[in-house]
Amino acid sequence: MSYAELFLTAIALAMDAFAVSVTNGACVKKIKTSDCLIMGAYFGFFQFLMPILGFLLTFTFKNYIINFDHWIAFFLLLFIGAKMFKESFDKEEELCRTDIMSVKNLLTLAVATSIDAMAVGITLALTNTNIILSAVIIGIVAFIFSFFGVRLGSKIGEFFKSSAERLGGIVLVCIGLKILLEHTVFK
Repeated sequence: MSYAELFLTAIALAMDAFAVSVTNGACVKKIKTSDCLIMGAYFGFFQFLMPILGFLLTFTFKNYIINFDHWIAFFLLLFIGAKMFKESFDKEEELCRTDIMSVKNLLTLAVATSIDAMAVGITLALTNTNIILSAVIIGIVAFIFSFFGVRLGSKIGEFFKSSAERLGGIVLVCIGLKILLEHTVFK
């Protein structure tokens, strides 16, 4: 995976965290820089950790799946991207919580939004990508997007939530398609 693809993947993965951060920011009347830092740290850390876990799980079984790894990568990214795209159209009412910055709330949201990063870690293992560098980039991008998402959410509310998730889903599907074409059509 090239640096450009890795960076685009990191941005796509950060879209869920960004959307949640915007939503949470919309629920906080007076946002403090410390709130942005804390939320960014939670999302960034789990976006960093999960690809490593996915990578380690796959690395153990890599020799058994090398002949069809591109199909696995394609279907994982297709699934994640399609899920993000579909969820961007869901119009469920988001309720503002009074304990938006509680450890329980932040931990739950950070883990939930980073599950996709574990699946990407599997893809990274299948494409022989440097996992530490990848995880660091993914974590930093998630931190930055979350930090500014909270700030943005406090200013303009949920206006961009659906668009961010939609764009993230499209990017992941395109990267999955590229991996599949590189291993099947353009060998």
